[in-house]
Amino acid sequence: MRKRHAIVVAATAGSLAAVIAAPAQAAEYSSALKIRGVQYDAPGRDSNSCTSGNTKQEYLTIKNYSKTATVNLKNYVVKDAAGNRFKFTANHYLQPGDYVKLRGGNGNDSDAGNVVYRDNCNFVWNNDKDTIYLYKPSGPRSDVHAYSKSANDRDGNGYITFHG
Repeated sequence: MRKRHAIVVAATAGSLAAVIAAPAQAAEYSSALKIRGVQYDAPGRDSNSCTSGNTKQEYLTIKNYSKTATVNLKNYVVKDAAGNRFKFTANHYLQPGDYVKLRGGNGNDSDAGNVVYRDNCNFVWNNDKDTIYLYKPSGPRSDVHAYSKSANDRDGNGYITFHG
């Protein structure tokens, strides 16, 4: 009987080790706020001109996947692999199931329109590959996704979805 118990414990410990050895990304998926998708390649010829460019067409969609909790985006941070950074400095509340598009360029942020502008006309997301990080105000990651055009954009439209 003791041997059988030891085998069960070993199997359980092995299962636990497999869970602990999971990739670092697995921890951030417990967060309600996640990166829904990215329009990494804005339609048209890239131009970061604030008056006539297409940086407003480049955007990141962040969604609140909670069924009950409202999340305030204030002090959340979005970064890319090169260290480009955007911090939500104002209150922006996402109800359960709600989303916001973080767009390039200048514009009026709007809770009703689900949009926040970076107030920067430079492109952030690389057209070939990049990594997107979303950090909670307290510092730990809320979500992270690496992408490449060749591996993740099957229809070639410049938009990649990460969570359904």
